[in-house]
Formats: sequence, C-alpha cells, structure tokens
Amino acid sequence: MDIIITIWKSFISLVKSFGISDALDVLLVSFIIYSGIKLVRETRAEQLVKGIIVLLLVWAASNILKLYMMKTLLSYFFQFSVFALLVVFQPELRRALEQIGRSGIGNKRWTFGVSLKDEEALMQQRRRGLNAVVDAAAVLQKQKTGALIVFEMQTKLGDIIDTGTVVNAVPSAPIICNIFFNKAPLHDGAMIMRDGMLYAAGCILPLTKSDKVSIELGTRHRAAIGITENSDAVVVVVSEETGQISVVVNGVLTRNYIRETLKSELESLILPSESEQGEKRQSRIPSIWRVKK
Repeated sequence: MDIIITIWKSFISLVKSFGISDALDVLLVSFIIYSGIKLVRETRAEQLVKGIIVLLLVWAASNILKLYMMKTLLSYFFQFSVFALLVVFQPELRRALEQIGRSGIGNKRWTFGVSLKDEEALMQQRRRGLNAVVDAAAVLQKQKTGALIVFEMQTKLGDIIDTGTVVNAVPSAPIICNIFFNKAPLHDGAMIMRDGMLYAAGCILPLTKSDKVSIELGTRHRAAIGITENSDAVVVVVSEETGQISVVVNGVLTRNYIRETLKSELESLILPSESEQGEKRQSRIPSIWRVKK
C-alpha cells in the first residue's frame, strides 16, 4: 500500500511540474519517433531495424545473466555500429532529408521579383507541355511504343539530366513520338520535362531496389519507381509490350490510363489548383489594397 501511495505522490508531483516546454519536448520527440517508424516501414531498413532490436535484447539478456564475454562483444559492436548504420541507411536518410526539404518552409517558392504575368506565362507553358505529353502518350499507346517521361517538380534532377542529352525544345506530340521511336538514338532512356519544356532525353534513371515490385514489370517501370523513390518527380510510362499507360508518384505505380484519365491525373499532380493560384494572386496584392477591397 505504501508503494502505491509513493507512486501516486510521485505522479502528482510530476504532473504539477509539467510545463509547456515539457509538453513541446514530448511532442517533438514523439513526432521524430513516428517519422522514423514511417520512414523504415515497408523498406529494406525495416528488416535491419528488427535485427538491431534482436541484438539489443541479446545484450540486455547477457547483462542480466552475467554473460560477460557476450556482453563485452556486443558492447564493442554497438560502439562502432553508428558509422556502419550511416552507410547502411544512406538511401533512407537521403530520402528523409529530401522530404524535409520539400515540406514546410522548404516547400515555399520565393516569388519576390517575379511578376504575375511571368508566372502565368510559366503556367501556360507547363500546361502546354502537359498536353503534349498526353497527346504523345495516346499515340504511343496505340503503337505499343515504350516511353518513359519524367516531370521534374521541386527536386531538381540535374544529376539525371547529365546522363542524357539536353534538348531544351518546345514539346509537341510529334517530337516526343520521334524521340521514342525505336530506331531513334535517344529512345532508350528517359525524357525530362522541366517547367513545361522538353529539357533532356536519353537519361538514365536509378532502378528501384524494392523486392516488392511485381515481376511483371520491366526495367522501364522499375526505373520510374526508382526515380520517384528519391524525388518528388511525376513519371508517365508507356509499356512496350502491352501499350498500357502508367503513372508513378512517390514510388507508387498506378496503371490502365487512357488519354482523358491521364490528362486529369497529371493536371491534379502537376498544375496548382485554382484556390492555390488565387492565394498566390492575393499574396502579391499589398495588404492595404486587400483591406479596402
């Protein structure tokens, strides 16, 4: 009974001393732990984390059972394992840092000095490029010609562009179809769309290392999944075998698109909504004008 009273008093004193900074500290640590679990879930790192937990349990058991040799061996292992973990978890850590850069403050684009007219022209250019890709994908689907088209978003793909040939042309369905013609020199690679322009072609993409990808998917689809695992790019794939059109975002592949559904999907993923455009216009109007209006 005395133990229960002591625990209760300790709990009451802890609650009384619990301040706003403590609550903020708990929330931040909880968010970091949750983000870490979300990061490694359903990846190769999940199995590695399970192995580390098993080793920790063995170390704790050896400490309790006084298995000094096992305890010493595992203690030395954990001392030098930090550097090993940085190497092993390098892809996951890179992806986490890129996600942080694309969210919050990193997700805001500074538009100071850019006129509304220039921004609207850029939006029209992106829409024109999107329509060209949709038209070309419909033609390539009928011809069963393979294609791999990457829309660069916030994450710049300069290292990928360096593996191909810079074109920097105004996109159109005939140009895109000619590039992916099976006799063309740049057909065996990815096309990069940057700000509505056909920026590069014949680019080499990293293949996904996930063992959960269907064996039915070939190299072209695995490359599409791989680039979207490491960036926020939106990828359109046309299968050479079946002519099916697929869209890949954040490592997730969806299939069986036709011209109309492909256009709708790309517009929702690439072009900002009308509400976002309205907010941008409002942000450019001086505050005193907004109040008067």
